[in-house]
Amino acid sequence: MDRKKVTIPALHAKKQRGEPISMITAYDYPGALAVDEAGVDLILVGDSLGMVVLGYESTVPVTMDEMISHTAAVKRGTKYAHIVGDMPFMSYQADVKEAVRNAGRFLKEAGADSVKLEGGAEMAPTMKAIVDAGIAVMGHIGLTPQSVSKLGGYRIQGKTRSGAHKLLEDALALQAAGAYAIVLETTPARVSEFISKQLTIPTIGIGAGAGCDGQVLVFHDLLGYFDRFSPRHNKRYANIRPIIIDAVKQYVTEVSTRAFPTVENSFAIDDAEFEAFVQEVQSIVR
Repeated sequence: MDRKKVTIPALHAKKQRGEPISMITAYDYPGALAVDEAGVDLILVGDSLGMVVLGYESTVPVTMDEMISHTAAVKRGTKYAHIVGDMPFMSYQADVKEAVRNAGRFLKEAGADSVKLEGGAEMAPTMKAIVDAGIAVMGHIGLTPQSVSKLGGYRIQGKTRSGAHKLLEDALALQAAGAYAIVLETTPARVSEFISKQLTIPTIGIGAGAGCDGQVLVFHDLLGYFDRFSPRHNKRYANIRPIIIDAVKQYVTEVSTRAFPTVENSFAIDDAEFEAFVQEVQSIVR
């Protein structure tokens, strides 16, 4: 069966049929080529690029221009997956009109299919304004990394009765505001499953258990490419960092011993042409 571009109706249909939705982050052209070929439903160009690509201590320093540049690169490498641009810190919180303009940049300048923003019921008016402007929006509740200082660190959200109530209220408010899907991050599995069943839109879990309608992982975590830390919710399907280091070490050794490049890695010139060149140069030097 021929693959088709993943649309929001197709994602909603998957939820209705009980078919899990797959999402992964990507931040550049080759990464997008690989995950799109692998058959993922959604690609999130996450502000997590600040940590795993740009080397920031958190996601907070990431700028709109950085997000637009990386999203555009992912767009160039994607044919089928639905591309979600992650709105960075302070690109939507201060002013609704600015939020709409910045969301529009993801579509107009970078070619994203939709945007994602963090926050619960308090962000519903902003989300509605963006949706009313004709831009599809994915919500994100639970552990929201842009607000980690307010949350007191990377803590599980919704562990208490009141916390679970807040998560459900946030999810319903975002759905009412027009969200087409919601990320649940670092929330108890049973709470996540319950919330997922109350919504008509899909939930995408990260550290939220198997009861969500879909799952998302960070590209670099899944591949073992980034080793500053490995979240408990992550599963390493490969460990490519040692492979990369070993390959580069071998390259350094071969360069230092002149084992590389070999004749096979070099280009030739016709003997007569080379001799003529040498004679010309020698006559000029003399």
